[in-house]
Amino acid sequence: MPEIQFLQADGRVDRVDAPVGVSIMKAAVGAGVPGILAECGGQAMCATCHVHIRYTPVVLPEVGEDEDEMLDCALSPRAESSRLSCQVTVEASYDGMSVYVPAEDL
Repeated sequence: MPEIQFLQADGRVDRVDAPVGVSIMKAAVGAGVPGILAECGGQAMCATCHVHIRYTPVVLPEVGEDEDEMLDCALSPRAESSRLSCQVTVEASYDGMSVYVPAEDL
């Protein structure tokens, strides 16, 4: 399983062994990572799983139309690195990825 690091504003780092084929959001929620609320259950309808991709060893799939619209509704400001973690499916090549959980989303 690839390891994904979730970085918190207070400096905490949660290292999660994420199963291939699940969303980054599901891996985070399953591991109890703070700040990933996922109120809509991964349907790209709430933006409560908004994260910033700090490092990825490979290029991620493009942001889809629904995700793009919801990123504008996130509590923390949108950036180039913004993604809804429910819309990114874990692949083996994501080992070493670093994801920042915005403090505004806690």
